[in-house]
Amino acid sequence: MSFMSRRKNKNPKHFPAFLLVILLFILSLTGCAASQEETAEEGISVYYINKAETKITPVVRSLETETVSGQVGEALAALQENPVELSLRTPLNGFTVSGWKMDGTQLMLDVSEEYKQMQATTEVLVRAAIVRTLTQINGVDHVVMTVNKEALTDSLGVMVGPMTADMFIDNAGNEINAYEKAWLKLYFANETGDRLVGVDVRKVYNSNISMEKLVVESLVAGPGKDEEDAYPVINPATKVLGVTVKDGTCYVNLDESFMTQIYNVTGDVVIYSIVNSLVELSNINKVQIAVNGETNLIYRETFNLANVFDRNLDLVYEKE
Repeated sequence: MSFMSRRKNKNPKHFPAFLLVILLFILSLTGCAASQEETAEEGISVYYINKAETKITPVVRSLETETVSGQVGEALAALQENPVELSLRTPLNGFTVSGWKMDGTQLMLDVSEEYKQMQATTEVLVRAAIVRTLTQINGVDHVVMTVNKEALTDSLGVMVGPMTADMFIDNAGNEINAYEKAWLKLYFANETGDRLVGVDVRKVYNSNISMEKLVVESLVAGPGKDEEDAYPVINPATKVLGVTVKDGTCYVNLDESFMTQIYNVTGDVVIYSIVNSLVELSNINKVQIAVNGETNLIYRETFNLANVFDRNLDLVYEKE
């Protein structure tokens, strides 16, 4: 009987169950520790402006929420708080965030009218701090800022459009504030809208924008009031989503407003206004135009945007 009793105590139906309870308990502790460790590691660098307003400086802040909207809210709250470091200040100073929403992977951020009262150099730093902070959030690829629900423009009146972190250079001093001057050869329409007119334009621009993007944004803005015999070509509502150069080809990405023509100009004048102006830059030989990243479109029932365009000087009207 004693022998049988000892065998019953070693019944495999009971002993492993006891071990299973212990194992689950240990795993639960390990899981909690891992979860706490992951939460502790989650965070972003919130960028603040130094008191001398010469650079932006990151300060690591933890995030408690997991959703994109929740993390955007936390990041904006952190940007509004003055940091502990006395040498830094919040970039959201003198104006308020009126509202924001996600549009796909674009964060649409509206700020109050007071934003326009900042000096140009300060505004660039503020914009850099905001964009660099928010684009660290997984799911936020671009930041689009509006002022009182109107498109944000820089000190030269050029529409800023969607912004990414790499638009703003790292700097150890005043580089982010730097403005440079350049001469551009831009092509606009003649009075009848069927030929191109070359115009030499002197531009003062922020060094954080590439020359290629400066050319396209200048074309969208149209010729200045002093440019005689030159007329606008591109719908001014057009947003420049991106301009990149690879192996001598410039890739221009515009939004859908480009497809809506409001001026009395021919399709080839529009296309070659962009192409000829960009090819004037020494690093560009050809141009491809996309709309919202798509090239499988026909512009004005004639121009296949899948094509890469060369310079066309036959359209250029030479003044006598």
